Amino acid sequence: MNSKLMTGAQILVQGLMDEGITHVFGYPGGAIMPTYDVIYDAPLTHILTRHEQGAAHAADGYARATGRVGVCIATSGPGATNLVTGLSTAHMDSVPLVAITGQVPASMIGNDSFQGADIYGISIPVTKYNYLVKDVRNLQHTVKEAFYVARTGRKGPVLIDFPKDVQSAKTRLRKIGPVRPPGRPSLTEGHPRQLKAMVAAVKQARRPVIYAGGGLVASEAGPELAEFVALTKIPVTTTLLGKGIFSEMDSLSLGMLGMHGTKYANHAIYESDLLIALGVRFDDRVAGNVKKFAPLAKVVHVDIDPAEIGKRVAVDIPVVGNLKTVLGTLNRMIEATGRKRWIEHIARLKKDLPLAFPDDGKLRPQHIIRTLSDMTRGEILLTTDVGQHQMWAALYYQTVEPRRFITSGGAGTMGFGFPAAIGASVARTDLPVVTLTGDGSFQMCIQELATARMYNLPVKIFIMNNGYLGMVRQWQEIFHDRRYSHTCLSFNPDFCKVAEGYEIPAFRVTEPSEVQRKIDRALNTDGPVLV
Repeated sequence: MNSKLMTGAQILVQGLMDEGITHVFGYPGGAIMPTYDVIYDAPLTHILTRHEQGAAHAADGYARATGRVGVCIATSGPGATNLVTGLSTAHMDSVPLVAITGQVPASMIGNDSFQGADIYGISIPVTKYNYLVKDVRNLQHTVKEAFYVARTGRKGPVLIDFPKDVQSAKTRLRKIGPVRPPGRPSLTEGHPRQLKAMVAAVKQARRPVIYAGGGLVASEAGPELAEFVALTKIPVTTTLLGKGIFSEMDSLSLGMLGMHGTKYANHAIYESDLLIALGVRFDDRVAGNVKKFAPLAKVVHVDIDPAEIGKRVAVDIPVVGNLKTVLGTLNRMIEATGRKRWIEHIARLKKDLPLAFPDDGKLRPQHIIRTLSDMTRGEILLTTDVGQHQMWAALYYQTVEPRRFITSGGAGTMGFGFPAAIGASVARTDLPVVTLTGDGSFQMCIQELATARMYNLPVKIFIMNNGYLGMVRQWQEIFHDRRYSHTCLSFNPDFCKVAEGYEIPAFRVTEPSEVQRKIDRALNTDGPVLV
């Protein structure tokens, strides 16, 4: 018996539901109207953002908070191009997204039609893969494959460009089997010879350090890492995107490493004789001068993506595989050991090189963030924007679980934090969601206050308002002889009045004595709040 005729738009929406999608973030327009007409009756929750960039970042925040694929939708032309920064952000941080864009009718592509843009070509550098659907008969397979690509191996964003005539064209659903895209399948197990070499290296090492990154979060390898550390007693330092994969309240945590990291983490790396790199890419913010990075150490690198291994740093023991699988295997192979002298040395480093800031009675961001950390004990989901506040949050907010600290790492996207918090709040209704932002970053997606208010999302917005692009100003101070070229935000709006215009409660903190009380007030006020 033949199945019912369905339009391309109906097939797409059915495909989303078949993939388990419950929420989409988007902004409608002419070229995507047939799909929005189907969404009108579909059992999907659509979150209407106030800008397509906000939709992409919200879908990203949703994906990072859950580990599931985030979905964003936009129309053609400027709607599609407004997604590009969000796609780049997700691509740099290996976040699984599917972006759906409307397009002019297939016969009009390339003819300078109204709101026509080659988003297929534009998005190639910022997506894991992309599709231009010209035949409705291919759509069902395309949707299924797009989700497979986004969530398999090294995760990443995928774009489906969907011409308006294909959305309205009709075909019959057919039964399709498992997706098998062309190309080599991802290696997941790790080669037995390399795993044995890794076990031997761990046994011989006297000063080992684990360098843990976002790949561990992506593979849900937190329990396996905790067991590995319990067996080996190796201290752990994380990247910005690895925060939370190992509790920062544990005595073996070194916090974040790199140019913005803790002094004791960087000293431990420099002194180490074995560096176990798990799900990292030796970013230039971590290993700027590769010749001086862990100069005494044998390097083990485990990653799902073979292209990352040896890309920047020479590796002695490469292991290609899924980190959850590889660590699970290692935990069955490795013997428990103690490292009393090395652990005592790490404790001395922490004591001698503590995280500190001036206690001079002034209102300082570090004090605000540390107070938030002490009050919440890791029991919130924190997003940040990009700038000084981001690095202070990475240092002073102790994260105890994965997917509780969400930030833009590789792309460094100002404006990311607030819409990402919106997506995270939609996904994790069980957790309070706080976003830390700066006066520069917040104004890049400030219009999403309307989204937070419209859906009454309990996002607490803390703005570090210093009147400057602080990170850029700091670099000008260090490298450009304090020539502060256009980094002073000499006019800012009254953020409290802006929030009140959106019917969002808002209040100021001007003295250190107010910090704890105002944080408590914000956390215990229903709906969105701006501080």
